[in-house]
Amino acid sequence: MLAAAAMSLHPDSPLDGLAIGEQPESAPLDGWVTVTVRAASLNHHDLFSLRGVGLPADRLPMILGCDAAGVTPDGQEVIVHSVIGDPAAGGGDETLDPKRTLLSELYPGTLAERVAVPRRNLIPKPAGLSWEEAACLPTAWLTAYRMVVSRAGLPAGGGGTVLIQGAGGGVATAALLIAKAAGHTVFVTSRDETKRKRAAALGADEVLEPGARLPRRVDAVIETVGAATWGHSVKAVRPGGRIVVSGATSGPNPPADLTRIFFLQLSVIGSTMGSRDELVDLVAFVERTGVRPLIHEVRPLADARAAFEQLLGGEFFGKLILRPPA
Repeated sequence: MLAAAAMSLHPDSPLDGLAIGEQPESAPLDGWVTVTVRAASLNHHDLFSLRGVGLPADRLPMILGCDAAGVTPDGQEVIVHSVIGDPAAGGGDETLDPKRTLLSELYPGTLAERVAVPRRNLIPKPAGLSWEEAACLPTAWLTAYRMVVSRAGLPAGGGGTVLIQGAGGGVATAALLIAKAAGHTVFVTSRDETKRKRAAALGADEVLEPGARLPRRVDAVIETVGAATWGHSVKAVRPGGRIVVSGATSGPNPPADLTRIFFLQLSVIGSTMGSRDELVDLVAFVERTGVRPLIHEVRPLADARAAFEQLLGGEFFGKLILRPPA
């Protein structure tokens, strides 16, 4: 079947190991279901895999991709939850299972005509979501939903204030749209003037350059940038507030500023992906509020290399989607 796969690992030049072509299809394990993919979306996880982060050479070749929506053999339209884990081993949350993995790390991923997943990893796709929109939800949108709704400690009925660092990234854009749909005041930063304007058009209440003084301190910060914005994040949150971290694209080891953290009793909270239950809640949330993923471009799966080049270059705003042949 046609697929986008990692054939070799290159930390400094990840696309050197990418191949678009025929790959063997694995037989589904007991209790697994093969889904015919109608749309899949790219994530930075795919580039990390090509660099060898979380994907050792002895697992190659590996079909890439975490996100997909498609059709089961009996005709059900579904969204694929990409976290493969045992909820019981994680105290009810499969993301806390010490052995949990994502599609494309241990098992073939979603950038293919078909993908096999455990039956419990299938979520019904609402008719009101397009294939492309549905394929955006399982990674970047689920990560953002967990950060904003489950981990940030914001008021359930809205009325909180949140700072989102790094407008334009998949998680940051999703967090902006989710936080606004949930009724919160949202401040956003970006180095790029065009991305600041786009964030404002999406509803951000204030859009600023990184490090700029905020109108007021916030209840929570959504942090995916890391070293470049960490000092600003620590200074931006109110006493007793939270900094929720799910990434560190600019570096993982900034000065911690522990004095400010303990003196102001700040909480620094890690967050990774989300559970199946949270994906179900997210799907209900987008149906209820009408908020939809922002899609930058849709390409055929055969043109995946061009989409990966966009992902690597960073010149996009929203999700990059691939469509397998019908």
